[in-house]
Amino acid sequence: MERFKIVPACYLMLVKDGKMLLSRRFNTGYEDGNYSFVAGHLNGSETFRQAMAREAKEEAGIVIDPEKLKIIHVMHRAQEDSTGERMDILMTIAEWVGEIKNNEPEKCDDLSWFLIDEIPDNVVPFLKQAINCVNKGIFYSEFGFV
Repeated sequence: MERFKIVPACYLMLVKDGKMLLSRRFNTGYEDGNYSFVAGHLNGSETFRQAMAREAKEEAGIVIDPEKLKIIHVMHRAQEDSTGERMDILMTIAEWVGEIKNNEPEKCDDLSWFLIDEIPDNVVPFLKQAINCVNKGIFYSEFGFV
């Protein structure tokens, strides 16, 4: 019998000067038009921190030290489609090297800083929950289960 598998993903919640960096999904086929974080799936044979450092470079052009990433929230998401359930790890970091820029304009049509108290309404729903949990100091949550 095949064992249950779960899809791992990482998200980078960058905060600077009272603002949060958000990226608007575009032309991906999933939650297009909604804001997310710099994020991605693990490729296998890499840790969540290594994957996050890779994604930060690929998507936003910044270099981060994986050892300095702080895990701030863990979310277990129900299966939305045939790809399966998800394990989402949200991280933050205080410092990075390089200027943030949109390195993937074919997948992201806006990469902007928003005041923490004025984030757009069109944030991906499970990430909106995650942001609320982080703000309340809640480390773990579940999304989409009945």
